[in-house]
Amino acid sequence: MSDLLYVIKANSTHEEIRTQLNEHPEIKFVSLVGIDMAGNDTDEKIPMELFLKDMDDFYAGRAVQTDGSSVVLTGIATLNNAKVDMPVDSSVNWFVDYNMENYDEETNKPIGTLRIPAFLIHEGKRVDSRAVLADTLAFVKDELLKVFAAKPQIAGLPANGADIADIEFTSATELEFWVKTPLEEANIEEMSASQVMQEQYWERTHGAVRTALETCVLELNKYGLNVEMGHKEVGGLKAQIDESGRLLHVCEQIEIDWRFADALQAADNEVFVRTVVREVFRNMGLEVSFKAKPMIGLAGNGEHTHIGMAAVLKDGKKINLFSAAEPTKDFMSAVGYGAIMGLLKNYEVINPFVSATNDSLNRLKPGFEAPVCIVTSLGHTPQIPSRNRTILAGLIRDIHNPFATRFELRACNPYTNTYLALAAVYSAVLDGVKIAVHHTTEELLAELSKKPGESGFYLQKERAYRSENDVFEDYTDEERDKLFGKPPATVWENMQNFEEYPDKKAVIMASGALRKEIIDAFKAGALLRWKTELIARIIPENRDIVRNAKEITSDIVSDKDAHDLQRINALRQKLAKDSLDKKSLFTRLIDALNAKDYGTASKLQVEMYDCMEELKALYDAYKKNMI
Repeated sequence: MSDLLYVIKANSTHEEIRTQLNEHPEIKFVSLVGIDMAGNDTDEKIPMELFLKDMDDFYAGRAVQTDGSSVVLTGIATLNNAKVDMPVDSSVNWFVDYNMENYDEETNKPIGTLRIPAFLIHEGKRVDSRAVLADTLAFVKDELLKVFAAKPQIAGLPANGADIADIEFTSATELEFWVKTPLEEANIEEMSASQVMQEQYWERTHGAVRTALETCVLELNKYGLNVEMGHKEVGGLKAQIDESGRLLHVCEQIEIDWRFADALQAADNEVFVRTVVREVFRNMGLEVSFKAKPMIGLAGNGEHTHIGMAAVLKDGKKINLFSAAEPTKDFMSAVGYGAIMGLLKNYEVINPFVSATNDSLNRLKPGFEAPVCIVTSLGHTPQIPSRNRTILAGLIRDIHNPFATRFELRACNPYTNTYLALAAVYSAVLDGVKIAVHHTTEELLAELSKKPGESGFYLQKERAYRSENDVFEDYTDEERDKLFGKPPATVWENMQNFEEYPDKKAVIMASGALRKEIIDAFKAGALLRWKTELIARIIPENRDIVRNAKEITSDIVSDKDAHDLQRINALRQKLAKDSLDKKSLFTRLIDALNAKDYGTASKLQVEMYDCMEELKALYDAYKKNMI
């Protein structure tokens, strides 16, 4: 299919667009892609002839309107005020999504849909995630240019600040996902053992999984995404082969990485990559899960997000703003130090955008390299770059390639709203850079490396922010919480950070893009999904586990069996059995959620999780003792 059109380049003229579409009549539809507060993308089928006929109206937002109450714009577009306009965004690439199961009879090519990124406008205001990021980046750029003009000599920066004419924000995400045979249950214990013994990471893929992975890499490159690698991740299990040679019981974890791009384009790329991956694997008869923690007890799906900034000088030369002029002397420039300090200091109000679901917080537990506390790592010495995979956000650098210097935020997952997360991150970066440009790199390294209790000029006195240790093995839970802050256990706790840290909230709101209306909508939507998932999915699933934890009939019963069964039944009753004078934990949690007593519900959720883990461990031991 080398003669298909895959991309219409950013900032193409109307005539260029018309010419390309007229040359490709197999592209039958247009779909405007708006991104709501939860990161969901819209999709519709608009006949191509309407787009070509009314192109000016599409650009102006007059051609397409949507029901804003049907997407996550909570508190913004309501049932009695639901009209949302969708103007197209021509500043980014437009991708063509081909349906390989539906061919055009005249051209004998698959029918394509041109997916056009768009903004969502309600009552004259942009209210979507894409707009928040675009407007934030414009503000941060203007503010940084003012800073560099006023402070031309910046420690460690390999250029004069007054020579900087423009700033580029670069980002990239790494997509992890689980692949399995539909309707087949995974053997958690067996996969856990395989994971601990490191049997899967970078293992060869086979059969349909290999074919799908190779197809994904080739397909994504047709869109100019420049895939750098596709490989097996840490989770998985060897598949079985039936009599006909078909693979059964497929359950593997895969990662695909592609080249960085402008931050807004990078977020758009991620949305489209998920679509391509899901369709390619589905065509091979395989299910894909992008959930952060699809199987408790096994490695979750991360989406490490890389953050960088480059300056365009007046002579056209580009420099990495984070790289040091002398990479064997300094870890990075003052701008780089400011960026990571701004991110860490303000992370409590960034984290709600990164981890907004029950699923995402299930992943962020000690073990399997999932970050749980606010800490960075720079490496042991500037001369020899190293990588600490146990921290929240780490410095990545190559002393021979200054353009490689960037930060990797490791807490993100495939369903993180990358648009809002990046908007919050770059706002925090600006806050740190404004302070850092007035200090030497030695002073900044000392500030970032300070001990808890030591006063500094920017970071909080009672906290530590840097560790080159393994934060899981070298600290106890209590030490981690004291040094780096206690992580939120529930969605409610995470969303409360907006209220508990007003000064930090003001930092991410400085651009006016992440305004109160947007943050409130995001928070309300996240809490509604948290409540609904607990009541409609998590508690019913747990109730089934409780029901199935029954006595096992055996002709040999020991005193240990009787003792374990008594403890099991006590937990079952505590969790799920109401009496006239006492409600079960499940009922109390549901009552608290329905009464909007979210503080109590949050505590009960933590208690429920602890009891369920204890029940599952007890029942597993009980079953294993039966003969």
